[in-house]
Amino acid sequence: MKLIERRVGLLFALFAIAFCGVMLRAAWLQAVKGGELSANAKLQQTATVTVPGIRGSILDRRGNELAVSEDAATVFATPYQVKNPPRTAERLARILGNDPQQVLESLVAESGFEYVERKISLADAEQIRALELPGIGLLPDSRRLYPQGEIGARLIGAVGTEDDGLFGLEASQEEVLGASDGELNVTRDALGEEISRDTVAGAVAGGDVTLTIDARIQAEAERVLAEVGEANSPDGATAIAMDPDSGQILAMASWPPVDPTNLEQASPEDLSNMATGFTYEPGSTFKAFTVAGALEDGVVKPDTTFTLPPTIQVADREIEESHPRGTATMSVAEILKVSSNVGAVTIGLELNDGSFGGRFNRWISRFGFGEPTGIDFPGEERGIVPVPKDYSGSTMGNLPIGQGLSVTPLQMMAGYAAIANGGTLITPHLVEAVNGERLPDDPGRRVISRRTALQLREMFQGVLEPGGTASVEIPGYRLAGKTGTAEKVVDGEYSETQFVASFVGFAPVENPEFLMAVIVDNPKAGNYYGGTVAAPAFGEIASFALPYLGVEPD
Repeated sequence: MKLIERRVGLLFALFAIAFCGVMLRAAWLQAVKGGELSANAKLQQTATVTVPGIRGSILDRRGNELAVSEDAATVFATPYQVKNPPRTAERLARILGNDPQQVLESLVAESGFEYVERKISLADAEQIRALELPGIGLLPDSRRLYPQGEIGARLIGAVGTEDDGLFGLEASQEEVLGASDGELNVTRDALGEEISRDTVAGAVAGGDVTLTIDARIQAEAERVLAEVGEANSPDGATAIAMDPDSGQILAMASWPPVDPTNLEQASPEDLSNMATGFTYEPGSTFKAFTVAGALEDGVVKPDTTFTLPPTIQVADREIEESHPRGTATMSVAEILKVSSNVGAVTIGLELNDGSFGGRFNRWISRFGFGEPTGIDFPGEERGIVPVPKDYSGSTMGNLPIGQGLSVTPLQMMAGYAAIANGGTLITPHLVEAVNGERLPDDPGRRVISRRTALQLREMFQGVLEPGGTASVEIPGYRLAGKTGTAEKVVDGEYSETQFVASFVGFAPVENPEFLMAVIVDNPKAGNYYGGTVAAPAFGEIASFALPYLGVEPD
């Protein structure tokens, strides 16, 4: 009997010890390890997933899509539920077009949720869904598409993996285009089956932006620039088309192009917009503003004549013509027609009239040089214009012919628009409407009289006539413009081998409705003159744009 009692007591003691051990273990897990274990369980069973909203669209002036978002999907993994990770990685990689090893890394991660691939097409998502792979799921997403491909890419810009604008209009219009992301809590059971999907915050779509750009003119400008690039191998080129009355930009092209969906190999220069970010000494295209100031101040008239020697000395600098000639008598109109350096400097000196730069600088400032135009595009350069206190004795031998200062292509466009539209300096703009609500055009401010603007337009017509510096014809239209061939400054000195070739022109002469500039940076094919490199490109683009826009022949 006593033996039985001892055995019962021993068993009771063992059970008591075991019970105490269990209780101590439970207390340890509850009190000490409870928070960690609860967090691990929650991490394995519940995941907070971001659901991006649909980004707004960028449209051209006719409603054509330039940038648009579409529904897509994101592939994710619950790593601890994935069976046979190597095999699963191979099957996914085959559909996604990825490296299997890269996919495998996300399948074996020590977490409860891993992205495998983001922003895949719905067709690819359906293939993955049909495989019914354990531990692999899909979430709604969106992705950015550019229906015009590379056309306008350096202007429009691109977005990052989080659908935020990286550069260009995608960045500057982020406040309108950007969508608000939503959040989902996805809960799964121990077998990885989804139990619930709870919305924490709903996604909100972005707004639409309509541009002043015309996709067809933009495409034509980029096609012609590609020809210029192939023929001249320049460092870069840009073409800008504009309505001179409203300041609306019809095309803003840069060469070489960039693929907005693949920016891995793109350099910062590839992502820049040359129209607003490229600064250069304009050369002879700047003579327009020298003459404009002289006409407006009554210093000269179009038929005022000067006897011009082959060269002119200004302080320690001797200014020559681009082509040698003897002494000649030329009117102001003829000086512009043949782009005489000596003539332009002579007019500049007459305009300045001993004021050591003050009078000439006033005209440079009135046309907006040295300040950004204010266009609705990020990162616009302002150029460099010396102030009178920094003038040297030879400065007035430089500035009247477009040397010793730097401008942007868009500043030149704004200045020439004032000549084309009758004397009003207008802020160029790219955005026509936001969410369907049209934005007002800039009324501008008068900088020269209508009479002076008309005189300049008539004189610019001579540039394209026989004996002028450019030979461009478009049947049915009278054209006007100005060529420029400027030496580049390299290591502080003017280069004899590197140039910027440019042409700014408009049509029709009496009532200009189309204005365009073509600037080619450092053409290398041996031909570097604005009249033979840039002017033909203007003619080719304008011959398409004028009838396309319905501009009546004159």
